[in-house]
Amino acid sequence: MPNNGEIIERAINDFQKIQAHMMIARKENATETYASLKNDYMSLKALLTSLGVNLTDIDQIKE
Repeated sequence: MPNNGEIIERAINDFQKIQAHMMIARKENATETYASLKNDYMSLKALLTSLGVNLTDIDQIKE
């Protein structure tokens, strides 16, 4: 079973990947893709916040 550090590391990596894809989708005006990615973004944001991660520096989307 992964420890909190491993969970946080994996979630941060996923969070950053999702944000990168969201920025591309926004640039390409891919609204359905953006909306789908936003669901994952919000879930990861909630998870990281509940784990006490400060998202100020890594949240580029800020939604």
